[in-house]
Amino acid sequence: MNGRDNLSEEKADVLIVGAGASGAFAAVELSKAGFSVVCLEQGDWTRPTEFAGARPEWELKAQKDWHPNPNTRARASDYPIDTSESDVNPLMFNGVGGSTILYAAHWVRMLPSDFQTRTRDGVGDDWPISYEDLAPFYGRTEIDMGVSGLAGDPAYPDEAPYPNPPMPINKIGRKAAEGLDKLGWHWWPAPNAISARKYRHMNACVRRGTCLTGCPEGAKGSVDITHWPDAIDAGARLVTGARVREVTTNAKGLATGAVYIDRNGVERHQAADVVVMAANGIGTARLLLLSTSRAHPDGLANSSGLVGRRLMMHPYAAATGVYDEPLESWLGPAGHAIQTFEFYETDASRGFARGGKWQVMPSGGPLGLRAGYSDSPVEEVWGENFHDRIRRTLGRSFEWGITAEDLPDMENRVVLDSVQTDSDGIPSPKIIYRTSENTRRLMDFNLARARDAHEAAGATEVHITPLMRDCGWHIMGTARMGLDPADSVINEWHRAHDVPNLYVIDGSAFVTSAAANPTATITALTLRATEQLIANRKNQEVPL
Repeated sequence: MNGRDNLSEEKADVLIVGAGASGAFAAVELSKAGFSVVCLEQGDWTRPTEFAGARPEWELKAQKDWHPNPNTRARASDYPIDTSESDVNPLMFNGVGGSTILYAAHWVRMLPSDFQTRTRDGVGDDWPISYEDLAPFYGRTEIDMGVSGLAGDPAYPDEAPYPNPPMPINKIGRKAAEGLDKLGWHWWPAPNAISARKYRHMNACVRRGTCLTGCPEGAKGSVDITHWPDAIDAGARLVTGARVREVTTNAKGLATGAVYIDRNGVERHQAADVVVMAANGIGTARLLLLSTSRAHPDGLANSSGLVGRRLMMHPYAAATGVYDEPLESWLGPAGHAIQTFEFYETDASRGFARGGKWQVMPSGGPLGLRAGYSDSPVEEVWGENFHDRIRRTLGRSFEWGITAEDLPDMENRVVLDSVQTDSDGIPSPKIIYRTSENTRRLMDFNLARARDAHEAAGATEVHITPLMRDCGWHIMGTARMGLDPADSVINEWHRAHDVPNLYVIDGSAFVTSAAANPTATITALTLRATEQLIANRKNQEVPL
C-alpha cells in the first residue's frame, strides 16, 4: 500500500459490501426508503461497448479477458483463489453488476421441496422459511429483471405471468423437445432475465448468443443496468475501486463499518450503523474470517464455527448431441432455451438423494464447441481433423446441461490462504471442495438419461462431460441461515446471530443448494430481508 491514512468517510445508515445482484437490490430498496446507503465495490463499471460479443474475436476474448474464472482472467480487481484442493473452479466477476455481468441469466425459482429436504428426503436441512414465504418476492424480482418467459409450468404451484414474452426456443429447443416428447418427459420454455423487447433500462435482445461474455446490447438483466442507475438516483453512493479488508467492530462487538483500500493504496474507513455483506459466498466468508477482534476471535459472526463451511457450488455436467441437420445452434440467447425438472426430485430407487435441473444450451462457435467434446481424443478434434469436425458439428449440436443439487458438507469450505494474497496484501481465500458419492451417482444417472434424450431426438453422436472443472458459478452456503445460533450464522431475516447490526444477503445464506440456478432466490431473499430491515428500523441496534 502507498499509505495507511485510515481516512474516515461520512457515516452512512447502511454500508453494503459488494455491488452484485444482492447488493444492488438492497441498495435500491433501502435508498428509496430514506436510508443513506454507501456501497463499496472493488471493481469498476463496465460499459456495454467494452464487451467483445459484437466483434468477430469474441470467442478468443472469452478465453482470457472475459473468462469467468478470476484466476484465468486475473484483472487488477480480482483476487486469486487457491483451488488446489477443489474439484471445481469458482467463477465470478468483480465489478459493478458482479457476476450478473457474465452469467447466462437463467432466472429460475427454487421448487417448494427445496426448502424441506430433511423432512422430505432425510438429507441436508430444512430452511427456516418456505417457498410460500418467498413467492411474492420471486414475482417482484421477475418484474425488476425484465424476465422473458411463459407462465404455467406445471413444476410450480403458482408461477405468475412474466413481464416479457418468452424468448424463442430456436431450433435447438424444438429438437430437444422432440426427444423429451417421445420419452414422455416434462419440458417448458425456460425463463431468462433477457428482454425480448425494450423494457425499462434494458434494450431488446438481438440474439447474438454471446451472453456469457457480457451483453453489448444492454439486453441482459445485469444489475449494473437494471438496478444501479435507480439506486444512485435514489441517493445511494457507489464507491468503485474500494477493496474491503475488514469489517470493523466496537467494544460491544457491533459492526461499525469497514476498512477499505482505494486505488491509490490509501486505507480508508467507511462508518455505518448497519453493515450488509453482499460479496458472494466466497468473498463474504473471506471478509468475515479476516475480521477478527477481541469480541470475535475466530472471525466476525463465527461463534458457531460455520463461517466458510458448507460450501456448495452446483457441480455441472453436460451431454452434447450432434445432429445431421442444421440447428443454428450458435443463435442466442445463451440463456437456456427449454428446461426440464423431470429428474429433480428424490427417487430412492435410483440410489441417490435429490436430483438435477436440465437446460438446453447453444453450442456457440468453433471454440465454444470444443468444450462439448472433452471425451474425444485430441487427435480427433484438433490437427488435420479440425476442419472436418467443424464442418460436421458447427451449428448442428446443442448441450443438455445438468445442474446437480449439491448437498451441504461441513468439509467443503472457504478458508484463508496462509501464503497467497491479493495485490493489496490481503490474504486470499482457499477453496476445499470435493464432490460426494451422492453427487457422482446423481450425475451419472442424469447423464445417462440425457444421452437417451439426445438419441430419442435423433442425435448421431453424443459426447459426455461428466464434471466441468470451470462450473462453479453458484457459490452458496458459507454463512447459512437458521433459527439456532449454534448451527447457523444468520437468522431467517439474514441478521447475524452474533452481531445484531450485521446482515448477509448473498448466496452465503443458503441452507441447501437446490438444483435451480440461485440468482432469483438470492434476490428474492434480499427483498424479503430489506423489507424487514426497513419495517424494523426504529428497533435496529446500532453503535453509538
